[in-house]
Amino acid sequence: MELTPPKAILYDWDNTLVDTWPVIHEGLRYCFEKMGKEPWTLEEVKVKVAHSMRDYFPKLFGDRWQEAGEYYLEGYKNVHTQKLKAYVGAEETLRAVQAAGLFQAVVSNKKGPTLRIEGEHIGWEKYFSALIGADDAAHDKPHPDHAHMALEKYEGAIDASIWFIGDSAVDMEIAKNAGFTALFYG
Repeated sequence: MELTPPKAILYDWDNTLVDTWPVIHEGLRYCFEKMGKEPWTLEEVKVKVAHSMRDYFPKLFGDRWQEAGEYYLEGYKNVHTQKLKAYVGAEETLRAVQAAGLFQAVVSNKKGPTLRIEGEHIGWEKYFSALIGADDAAHDKPHPDHAHMALEKYEGAIDASIWFIGDSAVDMEIAKNAGFTALFYG
């Protein structure tokens, strides 16, 4: 398959640019314990987590999903800036893409304010025209609203010259839904 050269690159955040599996696992462990459920192992978290909280937690916790979400966020925020780790080579890639003059943005199912705190914490907000997280758009990934919001400052065509790089089926689905080129990482 021949790839269309990119004019813009959208990235997933969690476990594409930064390793947040230990942080997500800790947030869910705290949440599950507060909700009286058996916590998942790290391996289970890696298999089961991809959708946003507003899309996934109602399936896990029913009518108490918002309460569970508060517990998850509390557990997550207790450790996220301490445990957040950039993947080796990620910043060098972002720097090279920026030097090539390509548009870059992040589209994540992590809550928008938390995403932006993490971007600032590791000093990467300078690489992105937008960091769009869950609840920032009318719909979260895999709906294309999320990606279109990230592209508001982009002046090029919305087509396969936009690459979406991510680590999950949800990331590949948003790329397909938006007409982008999907690149699976991981």
